[in-house]
Amino acid sequence: MLSRARRRLPATLPRYAPPRPHTLPRRYATNDSKPPAPLPDDVRPTPYLNDSFASHTMFTVDFFRRFLKYTAVGLVALTVTSWTAFEGAHLWVENVALAPETDEDAKRWEWDLEVDGWTGSEKGGTDPALGFSGRHAVRSAWMVLNWGTGSSTSVVASKAFTGRNGEGPTLAPIQATLEYAQEFLRMAIEVAEQAKAKGRLHPFTITALLARRADVVSRMGTRNALDDARSEYERVWSNVSGQGVQAARVALKLGDLNWRLQDTEDALSWWTRSIHLTAGKNASAAPNTVPVVPESVPSNPLGQRTLVSALVSLSAFYATTGQLRQAQALEESALNLLRSIPSPPSFESATPAQALHSLYILHRSSIMSIHLAEVLYALRNKPSASIDWLTRAAESSERVALSLTGLPFTHPDAPGSQIPHPPASETPLTDSYTKSRSMNAPAKNLLRDARRTAAEAWNLIGILTEGSKSADASAKALECYERALGWAGVGRDKAGGIGQPGEGTLESDWKVFWANYVRARDAIKKLEQK
Repeated sequence: MLSRARRRLPATLPRYAPPRPHTLPRRYATNDSKPPAPLPDDVRPTPYLNDSFASHTMFTVDFFRRFLKYTAVGLVALTVTSWTAFEGAHLWVENVALAPETDEDAKRWEWDLEVDGWTGSEKGGTDPALGFSGRHAVRSAWMVLNWGTGSSTSVVASKAFTGRNGEGPTLAPIQATLEYAQEFLRMAIEVAEQAKAKGRLHPFTITALLARRADVVSRMGTRNALDDARSEYERVWSNVSGQGVQAARVALKLGDLNWRLQDTEDALSWWTRSIHLTAGKNASAAPNTVPVVPESVPSNPLGQRTLVSALVSLSAFYATTGQLRQAQALEESALNLLRSIPSPPSFESATPAQALHSLYILHRSSIMSIHLAEVLYALRNKPSASIDWLTRAAESSERVALSLTGLPFTHPDAPGSQIPHPPASETPLTDSYTKSRSMNAPAKNLLRDARRTAAEAWNLIGILTEGSKSADASAKALECYERALGWAGVGRDKAGGIGQPGEGTLESDWKVFWANYVRARDAIKKLEQK
């Protein structure tokens, strides 16, 4: 009966209700049943609003406001710092780098007159008449020449000049320092010309600026650059009125430039003017006369150095143009004249300025000796005569280089012997020259030239010795080539390995020295194997 009973099913199923968890009272809940305190009269309840959008907007606005504020503060601080550093550098150049020479010994030997002039005043600095832009242009030119331009080392071409025949600029690699320096000087010259028209410029300011730009442009080496430098020096010549030692120096530079431009007649004319001016004669009577060696040297040191340089230029001109007899006569007379110039008993006892003057004369005499040796060899004289002159040149150049670096003339391991000091191509100048305002640049250039002259002389001695075909010719030639490499190159390591050309040595000269050394070394190895 139970199975037959019908089950009554509900019309709808009951909803499932999960059990409600037992909640614990919160810690901040109170069991106090007192009603809450009423609000003050001035406080009204506000309805609850979801302000997430407004808060995000205000955060973004506040972020950019602070970003712009700090960016503005940073830009102002960076601008002030950069301007301070910029003007500080210009003030240093104005008051320190361009300050006048105070060393009385350097002024006595007239080394202060050989300093690159950036102003026409004896007080140093720049001419106030140039104004803000002109003075900054002059100082900027000094900076790029002495401090460089950063990562950029060369430019493709310079558009600052054209030739006398109207040629445009030629594509040629030019040092960026020279290009920027001549551009700054060109701007300064334009300002100087405007100030000169108003009568406010120092009389020698524009002359000094023209000479500086001519020197910078001539170092570019292109034909248009040399032509432009010649034009600038001609303007300088017209300003110096063709009188005094400074006019002789300008005439010497014009002679060298005309020679490089292959204007031989003008070159001879300018060299003749320079020689006449150093002797105190009038330059107007010089152009139509043949240059001759004077019978006596000038009394002033700068005149002596200018005369010696002019004679060296004349010697190179006669020797390279095939006028060998004239070259021999000039060189022999010039060497006799240079011996009459008094020199100190020892370079150690002389003052730095006097020693530098004597070393300059000694080095120029070594150049003249090399010229004479080459001329004698070309005139079919005995090689021994050329070797004697080359040996004198090599020893004199080594003496100059060792004196400038403060090294002894004999080998340090045998001070009492006659063994010469080994080549020192990496030793710097002594402090007496590096710390001098007017002697630093001449001493540095003289050291570079002395090392190159010593290397060239030893290389030529090796060639003549190797050609003598004597029993020990190869061994002696190898020693000469090794000494030439020692003066021309620097070692890759401290063990003495010669690996690369030193400062001031041309890559072409280094390849010649190295090829001669390798040839002599291989010849000796073959003899040893036999």
